[in-house]
Amino acid sequence: MPTYHRTRTLHAGEDRVFEYLADVNNLPKYFDHMKMAKPVGGDTVEVEAEVHGEKEHGEAWFRVDRTARRIQWGSRDSDYSGVLDVKADQDRTIVDIELHAHHEDVEIDQALDTTLDHIQEQVEAPDARKGTASDS
Repeated sequence: MPTYHRTRTLHAGEDRVFEYLADVNNLPKYFDHMKMAKPVGGDTVEVEAEVHGEKEHGEAWFRVDRTARRIQWGSRDSDYSGVLDVKADQDRTIVDIELHAHHEDVEIDQALDTTLDHIQEQVEAPDARKGTASDS
């Protein structure tokens, strides 16, 4: 099972970054290819993504550990899973993503970079600093 890894340093506070990423409703705003995410109870999330031009719909799990500043997610139907850690670094925040996929795919590296770009755009936006994320 291939593992993909990306890290990005953001110019935003750790609390702001973590709370934004931990909100399931924000997943489609930052997670590349994610079109819809809706909590349905417990750690279960109904998701829809576009993968290789095809819509995929299903259930996933999404777990937030506020003490460790860690978010974990995965598919209920496969061994696809990921971990996102948020760490303070002086006046910046480091976001670290590790993704486990069931097969190698050159598009995953690009998708992780795009995901981190979206996160950076959302949490570093001027209105994000005031406590609200951009709806773009």
